[in-house]
Amino acid sequence: MIPDSATKNDPNSWLPVTLKDVVSRGWDELDVIIFSGDAYVDHPSFGPAVIGRVIENEGFRVAIVPQPNWQDDLRDFRKLGRPKYFFGVTAGNMDSMVNHYTAAKRLRSDDAYTPGGKAGFRPDYPTIVYTQILKKIYPDVPVVIGGIEASMRRLTHYDYWKDKIEPSILIGSGADLLIYGIGEQPVREIMRLMGKGVPFSSLKTIPQTGLVAEKNTLPQSRKEWSDINLHSFEECLAEKDHFASNFVRFEKESNKFAASRLIETFMDKAVIINPPYKPMEEEEADRSYDLPYMYLPHPKYNKKGTIPAYEMIKFSVNIHRGCFGGCSFCAIAAHQGKQIISRSERSIMNEIDKITALPDFKGYLSDLGGPSANMYKMKGRNMETCSRCSRPSCIWPKVCNNLDTSHQELTKLYRKVNRREGIKKAFIGSGVRYDLLFPECNPNAGKSENEYLEELIKGHVSGRLKVAPEHTSSGVLFQMRKPPFTLFRKLKNRFIQISEAAGVKYELIPYFISSHPGCTDKDMKELVEEVKTLGIKPEQVQDFTPTPMTLSTLIYYTGKDPYSGKKLYVARNSEEKKRQKEYFFWYKQKPDRSSGSDRTRKSHKAPRINPERYPKKVNDSNKYGRGTRRKYKS
Repeated sequence: MIPDSATKNDPNSWLPVTLKDVVSRGWDELDVIIFSGDAYVDHPSFGPAVIGRVIENEGFRVAIVPQPNWQDDLRDFRKLGRPKYFFGVTAGNMDSMVNHYTAAKRLRSDDAYTPGGKAGFRPDYPTIVYTQILKKIYPDVPVVIGGIEASMRRLTHYDYWKDKIEPSILIGSGADLLIYGIGEQPVREIMRLMGKGVPFSSLKTIPQTGLVAEKNTLPQSRKEWSDINLHSFEECLAEKDHFASNFVRFEKESNKFAASRLIETFMDKAVIINPPYKPMEEEEADRSYDLPYMYLPHPKYNKKGTIPAYEMIKFSVNIHRGCFGGCSFCAIAAHQGKQIISRSERSIMNEIDKITALPDFKGYLSDLGGPSANMYKMKGRNMETCSRCSRPSCIWPKVCNNLDTSHQELTKLYRKVNRREGIKKAFIGSGVRYDLLFPECNPNAGKSENEYLEELIKGHVSGRLKVAPEHTSSGVLFQMRKPPFTLFRKLKNRFIQISEAAGVKYELIPYFISSHPGCTDKDMKELVEEVKTLGIKPEQVQDFTPTPMTLSTLIYYTGKDPYSGKKLYVARNSEEKKRQKEYFFWYKQKPDRSSGSDRTRKSHKAPRINPERYPKKVNDSNKYGRGTRRKYKS
């Protein structure tokens, strides 16, 4: 259960954040010190807290320094001294550049991972800034970087904010080791080996890590690994086709869990990315969620205002990780993996019991989901086939025959949660993959999918159900790896039928993206006409933001689909992007009263609406990894 007030105020119940906390535990030295760009929230949805608790669980002494000041005399970087083993560095749950800037590269005025939502408590690229500071102060202490900012920059990548090709963040930061993806498995292995006396310099073949070596003296590979040599950074810089070729190899290997070691040279160095671990089993996933989290922000923030990202998720429960959707613009598969890692019902219910004990809980869970709402317990019927598969999506353009898409376990879980003592209703806030529910995309869809949709609408909608068709144009949807818009129409009809039968008036809220590679003004005009016929006035919209190492970003930079070689139109300049986004808001045009009528002014161009006038309706946040615009997740 949630600790009582005495425990909450006991510094020994939290990971240490000050020297006083360390001394109070009787420690004279720390094994690991973690620097994070986020405020410290001790909750399983916040990556820095998870890694800290995992290290603690392995029996080591760990502390966390949240949002250190990088602009003063650097006392925050010195206050805990040097650790015995290494420093850990993460930008936090969200890429710092998405956190700081809109799709139009305007500086944001807030930061959801800071008390009071205040901006200015982290630099651009904190992974690089923090690491370089630590290397200057403690040149002989290893630095391990992780989190989504490091994970998605592990190889040569295009940086939208600099508008240039950048080398691996290992090169830019000077870090000694990079952990990509979900970090519990490599972190546990690193700690076990170092606890046995293995020197850090020998940690060269741990799965799911990256490192830099001399070009001519590569570390020996594991016997079960094969090597793939990518084009060098210099070749990628000189030729876009080489960069595109690298991406295709990277994406295919990322989709396997029996993958190859990737090697990419930079000048006289070689960046080495070791293959990932196999996806965690249920028991191992439960172990991470069962650690002694406080489920609260650290008491040091009690008088500094709420942390918006925490407020958004504090009454929600992650029931799985990973996503096999494979959307072109999304980083989830490359970061969390394509395979679904599900928790047990026991672990989920234990967390729900902890949430119901929170003092301000009123009986309503805001979400019971993950990167997607409805992939819980889904996996391949033959996992040996999955281990070798390099398909970017298990459900596009059609659902794989090897994928078991039964929604039976998920429906059963929903019902059990709604019957749980202390729960009035569990809402579903994660996006529903409706292509799993209909035979047009999923030949195996049947009774369990129909039963799930009815349970979802009747028992878990808070008035509005959010889904993400993203566009209406078949060409744009193909580039996005999304199903045809006709399927959204079918979903809307079923939604109305079920809602009316239940005697409720619910809304179906679609998400849309403008300026995606391949999307023209003509496509946006067609989108407007299509949604008008459905009586939809788009509210949940965003302008495409290129984020590192996604297919959409690759196409944005090169202007070509790397798989087909087809050249595509790309809206690159701010005027093009702004014009496409404004198509969404035709219904906010001012009436033309010059002729004495109330007719809306007509124009062959999109209405020029100032998006700053509608801050509550327009959300510029990019889903760096599905979910960041809807809720803040690692």
